[in-house]
Amino acid sequence: MKTSIIIQNLKCGGCAKTIYTHLEKLKSLSDIEVEIEPSKVSFNYNDMESALEAKRILKSLGYPSITDRNSMVDKTKSFISCASGKIS
Repeated sequence: MKTSIIIQNLKCGGCAKTIYTHLEKLKSLSDIEVEIEPSKVSFNYNDMESALEAKRILKSLGYPSITDRNSMVDKTKSFISCASGKIS
């Protein structure tokens, strides 16, 4: 099944690289796409637990879903994730 998640704090290619790198570790996801301009992450998933795990990973990196609260901690995490993506 295919889904898309609109996320917060996605700013650049560094952010996108970090997101992609972490989501590709989930073997139950495929065809992962990170689109900066609409702040959208899309992927195919095998079961609902896989999709929920992807959403949890995004939140842990500082990129919560548009439906979730965007705390100062999330914003800070996103800056760190962004820098990490630019460096690697």
